[in-house]
Amino acid sequence: MAFSCFHLLPLVVFSVVVLLPLTLNQSVNGDPVFDAAERAGVLQQSSNGCNFFQGSWVVDNVYPLYNASSCPFIGFNCINNGRPDKQYLKYRWKPTGCDLPRFNGLDFMERYRGKKIMFVGDSLSNNMWQSLTCMLHVAAPSSKYTLTQAGLLSTFYLEEYDLSVMFLKNGFLVDLAQEKIGAVLKLDSISTGNLWKGVDTLIFNTFHWWTHTGHSQTWDYFQVGQKIVKEMDRMEAYKIALTTWAKWVDSNIDFSKTKVFFQGVAAVHFDGKEWKDPKATDCRGQTQPLLGTTYPGPSHPGEAIVKSVLSTVAKPIYLLDITLLTQLRKDGHPSIYAGQGPKFVDCSHWCLPGAPDAWNELLYAALL
Repeated sequence: MAFSCFHLLPLVVFSVVVLLPLTLNQSVNGDPVFDAAERAGVLQQSSNGCNFFQGSWVVDNVYPLYNASSCPFIGFNCINNGRPDKQYLKYRWKPTGCDLPRFNGLDFMERYRGKKIMFVGDSLSNNMWQSLTCMLHVAAPSSKYTLTQAGLLSTFYLEEYDLSVMFLKNGFLVDLAQEKIGAVLKLDSISTGNLWKGVDTLIFNTFHWWTHTGHSQTWDYFQVGQKIVKEMDRMEAYKIALTTWAKWVDSNIDFSKTKVFFQGVAAVHFDGKEWKDPKATDCRGQTQPLLGTTYPGPSHPGEAIVKSVLSTVAKPIYLLDITLLTQLRKDGHPSIYAGQGPKFVDCSHWCLPGAPDAWNELLYAALL
């Protein structure tokens, strides 16, 4: 199916190439397990379609897709930072009613020979970008590569395929300007969009910076038009900014040449009460995902805003709706193994290998 046939409502109900349903053969700690032979399956066309973003995490002994030691430039390396448990490495995202196509790094690189892929967003975009660079490197470990950084742009370049996979740090997508009164977050202004042009695939992301407070807040004022205010409802500000971005992309990106994705909103795990574990202060000590296909906690406000804004866009922006699959992975964060000492607890980023590898499996499935 051509990419232009993807529609937003419903977001992901379409015919795709999938694996035949797999047979459960055993369990580990109550989680279903599949062996490599069963995962091979037989390719067929799905007649009913499948929502890739509704499902559960299952143990798969083929995983992880790469070892931390096999990716020399890996970031978010929890094992290297002393994480003692390893079970979190063995989970695969299993959509209800189908399976994702097996990630094939060589096929991915061949499809993107001579092309450019750019992740634009915050450190969660960086998380996904690092995951993809490792997944591609392990597929062709002898292929010459370079890893460079120029200002806010990081580029992984595979010489054999003339393929660039880039990460452009831009936490808000809209403008953050330093003015006499301080740092002003301009919700209806985008002046850096030319950096996004001429790329074959764009994967955007923004959410987490909008919730920052105190010393981690990087702005002093919000601005819409000529109106400048010290504070406003964060989700209202987020929706205005995301609408500005969507309109810019709709008007300025040539969709006949560029595929556009929105990475979706990843969950955080700072309150165990959300997943019905009052003994859990946050993600520390969590070693297993939540079982099943539903999250017992509240819905994510960012997810609703993203879907609302994307539903207004005329062009086919594809949403990688990763909210549920990250909500279920309370075990997937660096926690105290972020490399910044035991007093620093990271329950917003993700260990690699880990959950972001599934985000790139979803990206690959969409590209197919």
